[in-house]
Amino acid sequence: MSIEVRVPTLGESVTEATVATWFKKPGDAVAVDEMLCELETDKVTVEVPSPAAGVMGEIVAAEGETVGVDALLATIVAGEGAAPEPTAAAPAPATTHAASGGSIDVMVPTLGESVTEATVSTWFKQVGDSVAQDEMLCELETDKVSVEVPAPTSGVLAEIVAPEGATVDAAARLAVISGAAAGAAPASKAAPTTPAATESSVKDIANAPSAEKAMAEAGLSPDQVSGTGRDGRIMKEDVARAVATASAPAPAAEAPAPAAQAPRAPVAAEDASREERVRMTRLRQTIAKRLKDAQNTAAILTTYNEVDMTEVMALRSQYKDQFEKKHGVRLGFMSFFTKACCHALKEVPEVNAEIDGTDIVYKNFVHMGVAAGTPQGLVVPVIRDADSLSFAEIEKAIAEKGKRARDGKLSMAEMQGGTFTISNGGVYGSLMSSPILNPPQSGILGMHKIQERPMVINGEIKIRPMMYLALSYDHRIVDGKGAVTFLVRVKEALEDPRRLLMDL
Repeated sequence: MSIEVRVPTLGESVTEATVATWFKKPGDAVAVDEMLCELETDKVTVEVPSPAAGVMGEIVAAEGETVGVDALLATIVAGEGAAPEPTAAAPAPATTHAASGGSIDVMVPTLGESVTEATVSTWFKQVGDSVAQDEMLCELETDKVSVEVPAPTSGVLAEIVAPEGATVDAAARLAVISGAAAGAAPASKAAPTTPAATESSVKDIANAPSAEKAMAEAGLSPDQVSGTGRDGRIMKEDVARAVATASAPAPAAEAPAPAAQAPRAPVAAEDASREERVRMTRLRQTIAKRLKDAQNTAAILTTYNEVDMTEVMALRSQYKDQFEKKHGVRLGFMSFFTKACCHALKEVPEVNAEIDGTDIVYKNFVHMGVAAGTPQGLVVPVIRDADSLSFAEIEKAIAEKGKRARDGKLSMAEMQGGTFTISNGGVYGSLMSSPILNPPQSGILGMHKIQERPMVINGEIKIRPMMYLALSYDHRIVDGKGAVTFLVRVKEALEDPRRLLMDL
């Protein structure tokens, strides 16, 4: 039976892609979810997994060819004919979950669109531990989300191939689980029991796979590279640094110099001994890159206003018990701000739009991003069609996504497609700040702490709960008038929530 391999969904506003690389040739055996080819769009790189196990048939779209969404890329001849080949061949663990001796390989799960590698952050099990099917073995970190890897079967963890700190690609082997023959598998692997051999194998496993490849290409041995990873593991950057400082290949030493960034100022020995160097997580690296890209790309400007929270606080205090009893969720301030922003975005649609080349894309819907701080870093889960949700639905969505964000359970799909973002720094005590845009969005509203201040009301000084609001916007698409109008509409809706009911 022949199965078609087609171009997957490429994302919002992306209609075509170019076939960059084929990883398989006609006649090659393929496993389910094994990466077949890589597509390049003007925004992301997309890997195409195999929909079934079998043999690679015809490649319809060659490398360099431009294809549209759902176009035919290749065919796969499904069946068991190809199954024995990967088992007998040397590179079997890279393409199948079956291993010799009754063992099962634990592979990197599907990481998602445009994600090609991950870092092993934590192993929950050690070699020799018993594991149950679906029990969590380890956790991977990508530049977008954390991924837990469950055990594909019950047995004994016989070998950890990718230790903590190792960088693995999307089709890599992480570990080996032995079943009934648990004793045989480790014995065969541990045949050379000399201390030297044991140390060598441990060191080979400890170094990042990308570092091993880079060392092989540069002709360096592990002794010539100083590792900065956890427990002295050699990372890819360490190899690049060793190549740059090597005296023999002069051109290679000169090339990396500009990318080395400014060197640190000298540190006194007594201070250096009290420092701790920790490698940035992939999520933190991505956050840093995206924030800097936003500053480099958009013309970011911030306008401020303040809002009297008296009416919202009174309304919340009056109805919060009834609200929670009926809807099973607490009534917070975020639903009021979400509703007020959706109301204002209808009047000032450019704040909800984005720039795509020389076009402006206006969105006739509001997918509201709600920034949430987690132990791993800042993430922005998206509440889809927030403009059509009730207060209760908004509060439930915020509570559910916030909990999953803190637990690291958000999928990438839940953090994509936002059209506007709200960031609440007030929960941490921030009085005023200037938020940074979340590209490709054109606006972000910063909330701050509620603080009682003396205000002049009808000629009298009264103490009122006040909050500063900050709207950062892309001045390329949003004019000052539109930004100020948006912020004033949010202020008006919060100071008189009845305006939301009347759509005023």
